[in-house]
Order: sequence, then C-alpha cells, then structure tokens
Amino acid sequence: MPKQLSLPERIIIEKMIQQDYSFATIGRHLNRSASTVAREVLNYRCFVNRLPLPGENDCVKYKNCLINTACEEGSSHRCSGYRCKRCHKDKHCIDFCPGYISSQCPELDKPPYVCSNCPTQSKCNKNKAYYSAHKADVSHHKTVRDAHKGIRKTPDELREIEAIITPLIAKGQSLNHICTSHADQLSVSERTLYNYIDKNIFKVRNIDLPKKVVYRKRRSKKTLTKLEYQYRQGRTYEDFLSYTEAYPDLPIIEMDTVKGSREKGKVFLTMIFRETSFMLIFLMKDGTQASVIQVFDALTEMLGMALFKRLFPIILTDNGVEFKDPQSLEFNPAGLPRTKVFFCDPQASWQKPQVENNHRLIRRILPKGTSFNSLTVQDTSLIVCHINSVLREQLGDKSPFSMMTSRDEKKLLSVLNLSPIPPDEVILKPELIKH
Repeated sequence: MPKQLSLPERIIIEKMIQQDYSFATIGRHLNRSASTVAREVLNYRCFVNRLPLPGENDCVKYKNCLINTACEEGSSHRCSGYRCKRCHKDKHCIDFCPGYISSQCPELDKPPYVCSNCPTQSKCNKNKAYYSAHKADVSHHKTVRDAHKGIRKTPDELREIEAIITPLIAKGQSLNHICTSHADQLSVSERTLYNYIDKNIFKVRNIDLPKKVVYRKRRSKKTLTKLEYQYRQGRTYEDFLSYTEAYPDLPIIEMDTVKGSREKGKVFLTMIFRETSFMLIFLMKDGTQASVIQVFDALTEMLGMALFKRLFPIILTDNGVEFKDPQSLEFNPAGLPRTKVFFCDPQASWQKPQVENNHRLIRRILPKGTSFNSLTVQDTSLIVCHINSVLREQLGDKSPFSMMTSRDEKKLLSVLNLSPIPPDEVILKPELIKH
C-alpha cells in the first residue's frame, strides 16, 4: 500500500466523517491507522474564516459591538468617548469584557476536529472547520512539490552541464536530442534541465528553446469546494477509470461544446467515439443545460432507448455549466436509465484528448470568432460528413466512416442521414459553408 493517501481515500474519509464514523473505524475501512486519518484531517481541514493572529480581537461580537464602559468601576482607563474595541489606551477589551466570546471553538481541538456533525452547527456563530477531500489533495501535492524544489548540484557540476548544453542549444538542438546523445555526461534528466533553465541557473533562457516558447504554461487545477462538486459525486475521473475497468467492452464517448463568436447564440455539442474517432455534432440554440438535455432526449427518441444505451453507455465530459445536471442526461424523461456520465478533473482537458483534437478540424472550417447563428442543421451535417471522411494515421490510414461497421453504428448513420465524402472531395476550409 502506498504511504501517501490518494484522492479516492480522502473522499472516503470525508464521507465517513460526515456520517459520524470514528477515526479508528475509518482507518480499518482504509487499512490505515487511526492516527494517519487524524493527522490528515487535522493538517488539511479548512476554516470558514481565517485564524486570528496572536493578540488579535477574535470576539464573535466584534463587528457589531457598541460597548464603551467595559473597564472596572474606578479604573483609570474608564472612558465614554471610544468603543472599547478601539481603546486608544492600548487596552485589550477581551481581557476584561464579561461578554467576550472567542470565535475559536474548543471542540475543534478534539476529534473529529471539524464541525461536520456538530448538533449546534447551524446556530453557531464561531469559526467553523470542514474537511474537503479535493482541497486536502491539492494542498498535499503542493506540499510535496515544495519539498522537492531546489538545486541538488554543486556549482562545479552545474558549470560542467552548462558547458555541454549551451553550445549545442546555440546550434538549434533540442534538449531531448542533447540528453540522448550525452546521457553519460549530464547525469540529469531532460525534465530537470527544463526546470534549471526555468530558474535561470544557466545563461541559456527559455527563449533559446524553440519548442518551449510555443507552449503556454498550464494553469493550476481549480480546487473544488464542498458545494461545487456535489454533481460530481460518483462521477469523477477516478470513478470513470474504475467503471471502465469493470466494463472494458463498453464503448466510450467523449463530449464537449464548441462556441462561435462571443455573442450569444448557437453552440455545437460534440460527441466522439473513442474506438472509431467518429465525431457527431449537434447544433444547439444556446449553451445551456436545457439545450444539452434536449439533444439527449431527441437522440433517444430517434434511436430508441435500447439502441441509445448500446451506442452511448459511457460518456466522459468536462465540468462546463451546461453539463452540471448529469441526472437529466443519465435518465430519460420517464426516469429510465440510458447512460453513465463522468467528469474529467478540473482543468484537465487532456483526459478527453480525442474530442479536443477533433475540434481543430472544426476550426479549419469555422475559425475562432466565427458566429454559428447563421448555420443550419444541414450545414452541421455537412461539416460532420467532411470531417469524418478524413483519413487518419491512427486508424491505419482509414476514415472514421470506414470504422463504423457494426449494425448499431450503421443504424446511427442511417438515422442521422450521414454518408462519407470521396477523399478528393473533402473540404476543410471555410468555403465548405457557402453563406
């Protein structure tokens, strides 16, 4: 078993804490010690408000307090011109005010260290603490990254590395090429060299690396709050991997949306079959949840419930607001199940690579900034036919159309009235759409 807790384990900890299980019970369920679970919660719990600094007034009544005579009778500090909380004589009202109530709850110093099952939680006005699995996982990985930061080479070793790579980079060679041809001399990986260059350890800069300046730096993942990921319960990328491992023969469909110009209006809903790379495009009047559900309901009606379930058993999509009603996507209006919807991790579009890559073909025909409002259903079908007629190297130089060979897949093409375009007549330019 790995030493560090994983995200699925942290999700289990969060759920079991909410169900009022003890750390010992949670530990037995995860095959971990109770102290491991306790340290996890204590180290990564989140407070609603920031913790007060030493000596700071943390009274729960501070904001609305009007008391100005809290000093003892006869005290030289007694006054009536100032509120006690702003005493100009540097007195701390919390030291003598009988109405002082600290915002720090003493119950948080005892297991389970959070407020999840406190009976007075809704009425309490003290600072509350909760355990969020996703925030804990992000904080843990940040701690690990910070622990591994730093240069583990002596100045002499760094000078030797620089003497090797600088003249070769000046010739236009890539770091991969240099590391491969000088593996016995460098003693560091390609990734480490990139990190050293990022930190300006050498005279070489990122601008000297032809590939590095092309790629935009990835944004850090968004940390989901307790309320934000309710729709993801049982539908995370980890759940997707577990489900596909249990049902490896079921086809997987990646789903996304494509927007035109910034003006409000029509939006594409795209679906791609991983196995065949065949992409479906549906024209929606807008990018709302209702429009996506309408496409699902219409497609279910056209194909029939049984065929829809066979063609679209597993759908993987992103965390767009248009997909945040998975219950309506998974079940038809009569409440019958028709598919399983899963969500990628936040800011991790690479987890559904095929649909993202196929969007590039759409952009050849409809460049970014092009409005979709003038498009018709016939235009959308034409785009689908041309894109799916492109020969693909990863398909053995075949087109997605030629990969749709099963009886169900042929029925889908027939219902949607889609047919292949001869190779020499395929157009992937704006001229395809005349208007």
